[in-house]
Amino acid sequence: MQKLIVILSILFSAQGFAQASASAVVNTVVRVVEPITIQKSLDLNFGNVLSSYNPGSLILSPDGTRTAVGVQISNAVQGEVSPAQAVVTHGDNDYSITLPDSFILYNQRNPNQTILINQFKVEPFIYSGIEGADILRIGATLNLEANQVPGLYTNSTGFSVTVTYN
Repeated sequence: MQKLIVILSILFSAQGFAQASASAVVNTVVRVVEPITIQKSLDLNFGNVLSSYNPGSLILSPDGTRTAVGVQISNAVQGEVSPAQAVVTHGDNDYSITLPDSFILYNQRNPNQTILINQFKVEPFIYSGIEGADILRIGATLNLEANQVPGLYTNSTGFSVTVTYN
């Protein structure tokens, strides 16, 4: 009788009914978003600044306001002044903006003479002309040395503005 109970116990034990496999149905979804784009519409132009015996800086804000620190600007002969501007198309997605830490301009007649640009500032504004687009306005600080050599300073390579989805 004990043998019969042992045999019955083995037959009806949990191990006798163990499940060897299981499965589940997994649904798959993807949303394809439009690629983020950026297109420049204006270059960064600081306008005219007067050379001085002292070093100084010219701050161009994203709204186009110029502030001179230790140098002079002439409103009568200000030259072309504009913050850089670009249109970013991003749909409904958030994005980040990467600007350089600094950028160097070279005197066109004397490339050994340079001016450093740094402290870039950017302000995005919603572009009313295109849904899911912003206008970026970019300003920066121009750092002049004492007795900066007069001339047109530029850099033909330009600087990069990178936009990336978050």
